[in-house]
Amino acid sequence: MSGRAPAIGIDFGTSNSAVAFVADDGLARAVPLEGTATAIPTAIFFNAEDRTTHFGREAIAQYLAGIEGRLMRSLKSLLGSSLMQEQTEVFGERIGFEDIITLFLAELGKRARAQLGAPPSRVVIGRPVRFVDDDDARDRQAEDTLRSAARSAGLGEVSFQYEPIAAAFDYERRVDKESLVLVVDIGGGTSDFTVVRLDPARKSFGDRAADVLATTGVHIGGTDYDQRLSLECAMPEFGFRHIGPQGREVPSRTFFDLSSWHLINWLYAPKAVRQVQELRTSYSDTRLHDRLMNVLLNREGHRIANEVEAAKIRSSTTRANVEIDLSCAQRNLAVTLTAEDMARHLGPLLDRVIACAQECVRLAALGNDSLDAIYLTGGSSALRPFQEALRRAFPDAKLVEGDFFGGVASGLAYTAAGARVPQPA
Repeated sequence: MSGRAPAIGIDFGTSNSAVAFVADDGLARAVPLEGTATAIPTAIFFNAEDRTTHFGREAIAQYLAGIEGRLMRSLKSLLGSSLMQEQTEVFGERIGFEDIITLFLAELGKRARAQLGAPPSRVVIGRPVRFVDDDDARDRQAEDTLRSAARSAGLGEVSFQYEPIAAAFDYERRVDKESLVLVVDIGGGTSDFTVVRLDPARKSFGDRAADVLATTGVHIGGTDYDQRLSLECAMPEFGFRHIGPQGREVPSRTFFDLSSWHLINWLYAPKAVRQVQELRTSYSDTRLHDRLMNVLLNREGHRIANEVEAAKIRSSTTRANVEIDLSCAQRNLAVTLTAEDMARHLGPLLDRVIACAQECVRLAALGNDSLDAIYLTGGSSALRPFQEALRRAFPDAKLVEGDFFGGVASGLAYTAAGARVPQPA
């Protein structure tokens, strides 16, 4: 690239993050962030053995290798929640969750500068259409917190763009005629939709506000699918919905927390472990309780979450029966996930996501048969049951798979480089 300071786009995702810039030829390029990989898992591991901090794949690998420490994922899911006002313990000191997000953003900025050779001249960060459903105040608070974290991370005065709008203007570089497109961005924490008029003859226009016909979003994403599959398939092996000797179900809060990436660490606290230990009298089959205690005492919750996510991906890719390995709780323990099971368990969540897509088309004053294409981005848009549900809802539209992990960052880079498109209110 030239010696000019680059403008960059940052896709800070629930599960993965990416950075892109616009090169001298006018095309967006992804920035390698972890070796040659341009997408980095949004994960931090605080290594308690040597008091070092690690990011991305290295963070997950250290945790899964059994190194003593603290793994944190799904950091974006905390934005807009009450947890943002709380602190947690890292290396024996109290630290706020905004500070942890700042650490990750600072690392993204550091790696981007190392690759680009200069600090960015401008930074645009993606945001979902809704951080928080049906609560405008908390939604604004979430963006304000992310802005504050970015400033503390040394990224300067950042601006924001809706992630599906960014994906739309990345896709526009690939269309050869005017098209009405539903852009679908399914990330780890949210599902966002934009109906936009794309035209290669208009991509250099300064003001594209009139081409964005509607946007909608719902706070459901890949981590919600993982949680549902964990609850339905894995957690019964530890007592979820188990009927105790008094004829009542074992209290379910622990299983919901154990199925949520950003809540698992709370279960390792001594108070939480004691509370789960006291649940033993609620079990008719205490072997289930033994497994649960093994998970908590050996801090294997993230390993189970990782196994569920991996099984989801394998099942979606192959449509074959796959096993969820739970041997960290009991030797040779595993459960089977079938494609039919996955479609059934995820059905209620997928119905809400598809309804949000249809609402976006309705707000654009279009019919479901008016679309030229549906453009898919975001890792969870590759999920087979989701794509099948989309085809049923919009049978006349062509489904186009984009860059699942880099499309949004590229569109944000185009925005940062000067394209004027509608900004979040």
